[in-house]
Amino acid sequence: MRQSELRRSFQESGALDTDAGKSVGRSSDAPREIETATGTILRTTPVFDTYWRFAVLRQDMFMRRLSTTKPPWSDDPILSTYRFTNPYRASDRVSQYLIRDVLYRGNRATDEVFFRALLFRLFNKIETWERLSSQLGPLMWRDFDYRSYAQVLDSAAASGQKIYSSAYIIPSPAFGSPKKHRNHLSLLHAMMLDGAPDKVRSADSLSEVFNTIRSYPSFGNFLAFQLAIDLNYSEILDFSENEFVVAGPGAKAGIRKCFSNVQDTTPEQVIRTVASIAKDEFERLGLTFKKLWGRELQLVDHQNLFCEVDKYTRVAFPTFTGGSLRRRIKRRYRPNPAPLPQWYPPKWNLHVPAKLPSD
Repeated sequence: MRQSELRRSFQESGALDTDAGKSVGRSSDAPREIETATGTILRTTPVFDTYWRFAVLRQDMFMRRLSTTKPPWSDDPILSTYRFTNPYRASDRVSQYLIRDVLYRGNRATDEVFFRALLFRLFNKIETWERLSSQLGPLMWRDFDYRSYAQVLDSAAASGQKIYSSAYIIPSPAFGSPKKHRNHLSLLHAMMLDGAPDKVRSADSLSEVFNTIRSYPSFGNFLAFQLAIDLNYSEILDFSENEFVVAGPGAKAGIRKCFSNVQDTTPEQVIRTVASIAKDEFERLGLTFKKLWGRELQLVDHQNLFCEVDKYTRVAFPTFTGGSLRRRIKRRYRPNPAPLPQWYPPKWNLHVPAKLPSD
């Protein structure tokens, strides 16, 4: 179905009714004023209510996905047509794999955990990790051999296999090779020799972890923040996810769609403000948000939600562009009926059911 047709379908159906009897796309036209911690007044657009309704419907979709093996998991025509990440970053399939099979499986020494985390996220593709481990055995820093790793990836690339995910685009650092993956292996090697794991482990805050990663080539602000969050899932760090956030390009676009005057405040301050009023906003709209087995949405999750709402509104609210040139959603949703066993950092103390229906 074309997006124009989907838009008409969305408008005619009203999407999926929530507890309050309102669809995710229906919002109040009356702007509201919200004060930030610094005293700046933010004025909302009609898209702002969609932010909260989207969070509820996408989380409902996630929970339904766990309780039944058969799609559809949502009646919302946009959610059922296009791919959106979960409200909780840690619930996404790749993050789940990272937590369960990379960070908490294998040697728990700081340098080994750091090595595995960076190696995985540089490519951000489960198949690449499994190809390396199947041919080289346990992936460990103490046994790292650049040539062996490079040859495995050379072979995969030569056979036409994609070794990078399209979710993150990490520029190729200048390490002298015409092959991007070889340069990334060299970057990882250089970070390990430079003592990056110990620098991260000795950091006093999540922002210091971010600054450490940011100091190396190829890591911009957004990627450095994402890697800091990844490492914070592990046992080598234990900072609150509510102490620091960095907004990516998608989140900034979503913020501009939700608020008409964001010139006088930073995107990060907007995210903090929205996180602080989440409970009140859900109640205002009569919505019930299903938390992650007791865990509230964190700053990184609100950052993600702004990014996903930016995508969602390209169909639901096409006239609210937020200054973005993007008008379409590229990635289609393809239901995957495979089980989704949930495994989160033990330090979070989540009360996840011992056996979910889809296990």
